[in-house]
Amino acid sequence: MEAPRLVVVLSSLLLLLTSAQTSSAQLEEVPTDLTLGFYNNICPNVEQLVRSAVVKKFQETFATAPATLRLFFHDCFVQGCDASILLASPNGQAEKDNPINLSLAEDGFDTVIQAKAAVDSDPQCTNKVSCADILALATRDVINLTGGPFYNVELGRRDGRISTIANVEDHLPQHYFNLDQLISTFSSNGLSLVEMIPIYGAHTIGRAHCNVMSKRIYNFSTTNRIDPTLNLQYATQLRQECPLGVDPRIAVDMDPVTPQRFDNQYFKNLQQGMGPSTSDQVMFTDERSKDLVNLYASNEEAFRSAFVDAITKMGRINVKTGNQGEIRIDCSKVN
Repeated sequence: MEAPRLVVVLSSLLLLLTSAQTSSAQLEEVPTDLTLGFYNNICPNVEQLVRSAVVKKFQETFATAPATLRLFFHDCFVQGCDASILLASPNGQAEKDNPINLSLAEDGFDTVIQAKAAVDSDPQCTNKVSCADILALATRDVINLTGGPFYNVELGRRDGRISTIANVEDHLPQHYFNLDQLISTFSSNGLSLVEMIPIYGAHTIGRAHCNVMSKRIYNFSTTNRIDPTLNLQYATQLRQECPLGVDPRIAVDMDPVTPQRFDNQYFKNLQQGMGPSTSDQVMFTDERSKDLVNLYASNEEAFRSAFVDAITKMGRINVKTGNQGEIRIDCSKVN
């Protein structure tokens, strides 16, 4: 009587072992790294779907471009590129509710919402593409639509489930930072000075609120009302655009020369003392970064190439892949 029982036990063990191996194989099949063409067999038209939505939104307002680009940066620097910046909190305690993120323009959020709707409208793609990947693709598209480079985007990010107001502290660069503080903030995300400078070059299509430059143009120090590193003609222009007592929500172009074109004018402006914030201008006044500013000011192709390398690396910061996180049905809330 023992023989049949032994056979049953052995068969059960074999079944369990086979099941475990199958489960292991299934887990291993889930990519754990970002790749080009991640959605080729899942949602082959994802890039076209996102692009069409972004183009439509961009045609409605140019603000789509700087808003989306800034949203991607603020997302990646806090908990990684996991779309946690998009999560809303009923009691105002999400990342987006932190004071430094209150200036993020709604056009950036709306761009992702519209792109997500476009992707999900394809039955083959419904709820199969992460909000994090949609944001990364939309960022590439707005850069390209404003005259910047078109580059391949690595995909395979999953959406994070955590977004808290406290997580933002000390993770994002501030407009008053010196170069040491900027280097520290970027290095904590695995980015060096070499990547930081071209990423800051994205300010070529950026806008800044008047409170960012207020101290530099009105009350810099007891001996200098205007920051001595600031071009006086530019300071006068900023005073006209940002008069005393102005609504702090009023924004001005960070590149007053070619504000709607992604080019190397930002670096030329720095050479002329026309960096809108302290953290912008310090890249030219500090000898450690000055050579790169001069290079990009004189060679736009060098800037474009360096920017692609830098934003691609930024897009890898603490990403969730494989079975981590989720694919959100609604980008503003966890499933």
